Amino acid sequence: MTGPPVVLFVENGLEDRLPAHVAATAHRIVLEALTNIGKHASTATAVRVALRTVPAGLEVRIADDGGHPAKLSESARGGGYGLAGMAERAEALGGSLTAGPTPEGGWLVTATLPL
Repeated sequence: MTGPPVVLFVENGLEDRLPAHVAATAHRIVLEALTNIGKHASTATAVRVALRTVPAGLEVRIADDGGHPAKLSESARGGGYGLAGMAERAEALGGSLTAGPTPEGGWLVTATLPL
């Protein structure tokens, strides 16, 4: 699958402080969010992924710059579990996840995972 360019920001030294189970959950959330961008934001031209620590733990943010929704076939449309699955992964660690449109017209997924 191809898509828009992705800019990745990882807080300096974060890889040395991140427990493996939190890193694995963050990885799965980022992958699912990128998959959703490929499926649902066909004309997005940029994606930003950022991982940083905040008082509540690790913040994982994935944002696209919007665009028109992709036209999905009936079989691809399905009753996907992408957002629910991401939220369940975050909640399993005691964290949270929000997802929705931004005022600028893109889409933002933000997960907070306790460290």
